[in-house]
Amino acid sequence: MKNIVITGAGRGIGKETLLKMAQLEPVKILAISRSAEQLELLQSQISKGSELHIYPFDLGSDDFLPLQEWLHQHTARIDILINNAGYLVAKPFAGLTSDDFDILFRVNVRGIFKMCQICLPLMNHGGHIVNISSMGGFQGSVKFPGLSLYSASKGAVSVFTESLAAELQEQGIAVNALAFGAVDTDMLRAAFPQYKAPLSASEMGEFVADFAMNGGKFFNGKVLPVSSSTP
Repeated sequence: MKNIVITGAGRGIGKETLLKMAQLEPVKILAISRSAEQLELLQSQISKGSELHIYPFDLGSDDFLPLQEWLHQHTARIDILINNAGYLVAKPFAGLTSDDFDILFRVNVRGIFKMCQICLPLMNHGGHIVNISSMGGFQGSVKFPGLSLYSASKGAVSVFTESLAAELQEQGIAVNALAFGAVDTDMLRAAFPQYKAPLSASEMGEFVADFAMNGGKFFNGKVLPVSSSTP
């Protein structure tokens, strides 16, 4: 049975990825999200044969020790880490504040950095880290007004992925990033209520689940665009 850690698991792509992974084969999933209520709702939806353990946690926190201790209590091995949690601020550049900068980089960049640090001691040869980036952080892609800071944070995720993959290569742990285009999620609808995304969270969750399970055999250190619309 594979042991999987996933952040941002309470809703959207994280939730759909979690449910799809449990359908593929029996797994133990350690699910992390800011919302305890959303995590608790997952208990009745998980496929039979799989285990689900939940922990409410904000990746913007300064103290990751309680989360680290919880992980060690519930598993001695992590096979897959999916850094899915993210934060989005959509504002014209002139209106961005230092607080916007701090929260975006704390959650989108430092959160991934810290998750990798606390999970790596439990990962062995064959492990796979999947970081969720964005087409906004993919070099050469079309960029959109109002997303300069968000895109910069996701660009940092992409470079971090490439660098960590080089560092962990000798340990046999693959590290990849998926750069998403527009997906119909609560976060996207809140930022762009008039925009109709071409893909649903369920469709993207199915893709992420399969990639997390199998992509580490074929890719390492890659930032892969996953978009049907963004050049």
